[in-house]
Amino acid sequence: MSGKLDAIDVKILQQLQKDCTISTSELAERVGLSQSPCWRRVQRLREEGYIRAEVALLDPEKLGYQLHVFAQLKVSYLTDADREKFIRAIASIPEVVECYSILGERDALIKVLAPDIRWYQDFIFQRILKLPGVQDISSIVALSEMKNTTALPVQAD
Repeated sequence: MSGKLDAIDVKILQQLQKDCTISTSELAERVGLSQSPCWRRVQRLREEGYIRAEVALLDPEKLGYQLHVFAQLKVSYLTDADREKFIRAIASIPEVVECYSILGERDALIKVLAPDIRWYQDFIFQRILKLPGVQDISSIVALSEMKNTTALPVQAD
């Protein structure tokens, strides 16, 4: 990032994380600026990559996803080509909403949204175990959600 964040930038980012649909005039009022300087700052924050996207956050339960499952995958050695196939395959599965390469006994961690446990069982056998190199899966089913936020901590430089 080329620019530095000051206190006003932090306020802007905090407000936009709460609600990115507010008007520039409302945002300017909340952060203590006039409309034009506020708009210019938002544009700069976009250009510098601090703001990657503005999206609608949907309710998984209303869409039929009752389970949040965290699965740790054990993956055999993959060639560079197989690793790319694995990454593309994971990216193409809409129910896998997050995927991380991890350290330790397992190699990848995925977060899966599932309608129920029977669906998840079929999903594991039909999709995940067929991915390149996947040897074993260890799953953790969340019982309840105690915290879920997309807001990142923002601090001035």
